[in-house]
Amino acid sequence: MNIYDLTFKELENYFLDNGEKKFRASQVFEWLYKKRVTSFSEMTNLSNDLIDKLKTSFTLDRPIVVKEEHDKDVSKFLFKLNDEEHIESVVMYHDYGISLCISSQVGCNMGCAFCESGKRKKVRNLLPSEMLLQVIIIEEIIKKRISHIVVMGIGEPFDNFDNLVKFIDNANNPKGLEIGSRHITVSTCGIVPKIYEFSKLPYQVNLAISLHSAFDDKRSKIMPINKVYPLKDVIDAVKDYISITNRRVTFEYILLSGINDSTEDAKALCKLIKGLNAYVNLIPYNEGSSMGFKRPKNDEIMKFYDIIKKEGINVTVRREFGSKISAACGQLRSKKEE
Repeated sequence: MNIYDLTFKELENYFLDNGEKKFRASQVFEWLYKKRVTSFSEMTNLSNDLIDKLKTSFTLDRPIVVKEEHDKDVSKFLFKLNDEEHIESVVMYHDYGISLCISSQVGCNMGCAFCESGKRKKVRNLLPSEMLLQVIIIEEIIKKRISHIVVMGIGEPFDNFDNLVKFIDNANNPKGLEIGSRHITVSTCGIVPKIYEFSKLPYQVNLAISLHSAFDDKRSKIMPINKVYPLKDVIDAVKDYISITNRRVTFEYILLSGINDSTEDAKALCKLIKGLNAYVNLIPYNEGSSMGFKRPKNDEIMKFYDIIKKEGINVTVRREFGSKISAACGQLRSKKEE
């Protein structure tokens, strides 16, 4: 087992079960997350016997960055995992800090029509270590601290729920990555039972819903998950989440020319979410993808935006990143696999 797969509490229990004081967990987390060692032998305040015990019980294996692409304000990294599978992460530089979009699975079974990730089906879930090390390794490469994490890369996070929760625990822990829970966002295409479960977690982590249409028939065509969990069920779960957490929810909406960008679509979206503690993040489609969809023209994007804004709903148009590189989710991995 990779030692990064353990939460702080689990590592404390490991030491207690092995006749050690639980403060050893604090020492090891300091070496792992603050000093960023790559071998147990570097943990110089531990005895040789304890280091040998750690070497026997755990690994410190790391994924390897095999490709990088850079554009203004964005960088993309392709990782090779120990089993030769590939995932990717995207760094985005904002005026408020540095955001990292990480993957949660190798491939994805959700099959959204506009997404490269779904072209290659889910191979397996990522372990907590494989999610955490995306952050750690990229911080080492760019020599800057990541301030925000978005779990919105390859995979559906709620389809890897238990590992996701462990990742959040160590990412948020002051002894771990020490990233504030309100600087961590998890995006789901709408796995309703997990939205209810997520609302009961003891973290103030942000929730984003990939919506992309306010019509069930249209959403089902581009997002097969809607056939299992239709819009009413998703909205009911979101209402429950808001009532429990008092947190604002983000609705992600990729604008696809001629598909979901009409006046009728905008009005239906307003009707669906009106009155919720939520805001809409409009995402112009990245035509760098090979999925065949088109990005609406700027005036069509702003017309859609204005309809929502006039209804008193908070709405933004996401700044476009990486149009000159393979920045759409799953693109770099798809190129590698092909």
